[in-house]
Amino acid sequence: MEVRILQLYMNRWICYAVSYVFIVSGITKLVVSDFRVIFINLGFPYPEFTLYLLAMIEIACGTLIAARMHIKYATPPLIVIMLGAIFITKIPLLSTSGFITFAFEARLDIVMLMLLLFIWKYMR
Repeated sequence: MEVRILQLYMNRWICYAVSYVFIVSGITKLVVSDFRVIFINLGFPYPEFTLYLLAMIEIACGTLIAARMHIKYATPPLIVIMLGAIFITKIPLLSTSGFITFAFEARLDIVMLMLLLFIWKYMR
């Protein structure tokens, strides 16, 4: 019985931690103007629209995960965002800066991806 209660609390704290990262990331994308330049340099079509869309998805899905509502629907968009972040911004570091730089720069993205996969598979 005590193990089940501990698991319940740990699941909640994992949801809160993941939600915090995505909500803060989304708000930062909306507030800090440097992100516009980053998205323009990445070569996205309609970079400002893409920036706002990603920010709104991160805030909305992060909030749903924190509230533990519609978790099965809130995690896939964030998984796609994390995969995109890894492939678009981190994988190129392997050829330009090496594995150690890639591993350092991608550490949060990889951990968030693993936690999102955990939430998607095991949370109800």
